[in-house]
Amino acid sequence: MIRPARFAPGVTRSLPPETAPVRVAVVGTGQWWGRQHAELFARRADTTLVAVVGRDPQRTAVRAREAGTRGYTDIDEMLDRERPDLVSVCLPNEGHFEPTLRLIRAGVPLLVEKPLVFDLEEADILVTEAASRRLFVGINFNHRYAKPVRLAAAAMARGDLGRLAFATWRFGGEAGTSRHPHANLIETQCHGLDMLEHLCGPIASVMAQAADPSGAGWSTMVVALHFANGAVGSLVGSYDSSYAYPDTHVVELNGTAGRVLIHDTVRRFSFQAAGDEMAQVWQAGYFNDLDRDFHATFDSHVDDLLPALRAGREPPVPVAAGRRALFLATAVIRSFETGRRVATD
Repeated sequence: MIRPARFAPGVTRSLPPETAPVRVAVVGTGQWWGRQHAELFARRADTTLVAVVGRDPQRTAVRAREAGTRGYTDIDEMLDRERPDLVSVCLPNEGHFEPTLRLIRAGVPLLVEKPLVFDLEEADILVTEAASRRLFVGINFNHRYAKPVRLAAAAMARGDLGRLAFATWRFGGEAGTSRHPHANLIETQCHGLDMLEHLCGPIASVMAQAADPSGAGWSTMVVALHFANGAVGSLVGSYDSSYAYPDTHVVELNGTAGRVLIHDTVRRFSFQAAGDEMAQVWQAGYFNDLDRDFHATFDSHVDDLLPALRAGREPPVPVAAGRRALFLATAVIRSFETGRRVATD
C-alpha cells in the first residue's frame, strides 16, 4: 500500500500508482543543471516531464521542444495547468530563494539544487515553511551517490578504518557566475561540508583562512576542522584552479586501522589496511559507463528519491542538509573574519 505524500496542511493527494510515471516539472532552463534535469526526467520510464519553466520565453520554448514537453514563464500558471507530482528547481545559484519559497507555499513536493541559498535567514525561512507543511523537499547533494563515496561510507560503517584520525577534502576548479565574495565556499564547497559530515559525523568547530588571488572575492580557502568524534580534518577549496587537472578532487579518510582515498569523485576508490602494502582498488570496468559518469550520480539520487516520494517518506537527502551546509559555511566565514575558532555543534 502506497501512503499518500503530504502536499499541504490537512490536504493529501495520492501519487500515481506504482506503475504510473511521476509527473515532474523542471524550473530552470540553464545549459548545465537545467538541461540535465530536463533530459533525465524526460527519458526515465518512471517519470513524465510535464513542463519546463524559465524566465526567457525564447530559451524556454527551445528547451521545451528539446525535451518534448510544454514551456512556461510563470510558475503559478504551470502549477495550475499541469499539477505536477514533483518540481525540480535548478535555477542560477543566487536566484534560489523566491521561486523555492513560492513553490513551498504552493505545497508541491520539491527537489532543489545546491546551494539552498546564500543567506542563513532565508534558509531558515525555507526549512521552517517546508516543515510546517510536512512537505517533501530534498536537495541534490549528488556527490553522496558516487560509487567511490558509497564504498567509503560502507567502509566507515563496517569499522574498516578503526578510529578516525583525520579527514581531508580538496576540490578546485574554475569560477562560475555568482558574485558573492564567498561563492566558492557556499555554492561549491557545500559538497565538501556535506560529504565530510556524511562520512565522518558532525563537525564541532572550524577555523579558516582565505585568499583572493583572482581579485574577485575569497576564491581560495583552507579550513581546519574538528569533528565531534575527536578526529581532525581539513577542507581546501579553490576557484583559482582547473577542472582539467587530474585529481582536481581528492578525499582522504585516515584511521587507526586503515585509509580510504577517493579520486575525482567517480574515478577511483582505494582502501588500504594499516601495515599492508597491498590496497583494494575500485575503478569502473570497461562497460561500466554508469559509475564512471559524474552526471549519473544525479540519476542514482533520483533512483532513491522517487520511491521515497511515492511512499510518503522523508527525502534521502532532506532540505535540512542544505541548511546545515550553509550554517557550516557561515561559521567558516565568521572564523575567517574574526581570526577565531568557531563552534558549529
